[in-house]
Amino acid sequence: MYNFLLEYIPNHKDEILTEWMERMKQNGDERFINVVSDQVYVNTSSEFVDVILSRLDTSENYSEKLSEFAEKIVRLGWPLTFVTSGLSTMGKIIFDKINESTDLPKEKHSEYFLVYDKWMTPMYNEIISAYTATWERTVSLQKIALQELSAPLIPVFEKISVMPLVGTIDTERAKLIMENLLNGVVKHRAEVVLIDITGVPVVDTMVAHHIIQAADAVRLVGAKCMLVGIRPEIAQTIVNLGINLNQVITTSTLRKGIEQALEITNRKIVKLEGSL
Repeated sequence: MYNFLLEYIPNHKDEILTEWMERMKQNGDERFINVVSDQVYVNTSSEFVDVILSRLDTSENYSEKLSEFAEKIVRLGWPLTFVTSGLSTMGKIIFDKINESTDLPKEKHSEYFLVYDKWMTPMYNEIISAYTATWERTVSLQKIALQELSAPLIPVFEKISVMPLVGTIDTERAKLIMENLLNGVVKHRAEVVLIDITGVPVVDTMVAHHIIQAADAVRLVGAKCMLVGIRPEIAQTIVNLGINLNQVITTSTLRKGIEQALEITNRKIVKLEGSL
């Protein structure tokens, strides 16, 4: 019976694939299907069938194919719901086609069902596990990359550095900000550090607390900290929350902050008039 499956599915691959793609287009996630080209959809769907076939033929490198396919569909943005729905749909198509086939005697149907279930169930779990593992690894790598870029301390002048912050600040990110600030101050020998919160959408009590902690830490290593990019709505929020920023120099824009930082380090911007 297993040999019957091994022969039947490859011989009917094209019609199985065609029916699968039609059903997935009808019942699948349109937001995903519409963003990929027809050629990419056809090629990836064909690879999906090849992975299933390689699970039947033990002579093929199934694990390697599965790993490569999982990486590809994660990269293409296949949602997990699409993968599970695709597996279920593929299983139904194969089951129905063989069940209706005249090549399989009626008395063999119960035996076929047992063999089919023994083949399909482990494969279903293996594909979902491979997808999940690849997705988690991808997200973890992206998170590390974002963390490395999320709080850079940039030296803009001698003794003056800027840390531009974009997005929300949670406890984990606040820890990274503190580490980068302290390491950067020492590395760049900064005397003034400007924390630019222009790109921070919300400043609540927790965010302000993290910023005050960072400013205090910077002072402990011998530098001054400035908070720049305070928009009117953020200024109003800080006042309403009763947050005390008396120990931190604040300005509304990065430009004004740079000007003050230059004054603190006994420098200033001078406009030179050109001569003819």
